Amino acid sequence: METKSFKMGEVIIAEGSLSKDAFIIESGSVEVSKKMPDGKNQILTKLDKNDIFGEMGLIDQLPRSATVKALEDCCISIMTPDTFNSLASRNPKALMPILKILATRLRNTLKIIEEAGEQNTGNQAVVAGKI
Repeated sequence: METKSFKMGEVIIAEGSLSKDAFIIESGSVEVSKKMPDGKNQILTKLDKNDIFGEMGLIDQLPRSATVKALEDCCISIMTPDTFNSLASRNPKALMPILKILATRLRNTLKIIEEAGEQNTGNQAVVAGKI
């Protein structure tokens, strides 16, 4: 895998951009953020050494769902689709950490959606109660 350095404040991937690669943090930390409907950026999480990001683009090759920016100088390994496919064919068990990350992120997203739905339902009940 190729390794690339990023300076503090540098955008590593931009929301909406096209890219097929995933990234593994070798040193440093990054911030993941998403543009909200009101135009403001919402910080989703901070990732550190050995964390991976961009794995969805590696798998589905759709536009990036968030922006990732270096919080400090970083060294990042880049996993291309060729590297991923080679790893998958030679050692499929090596993909388990990526699959676990995807499953964890999906569960977290579903939990957020569920909580938002409960808040909306609660708000609707209060509004309906005032009528």
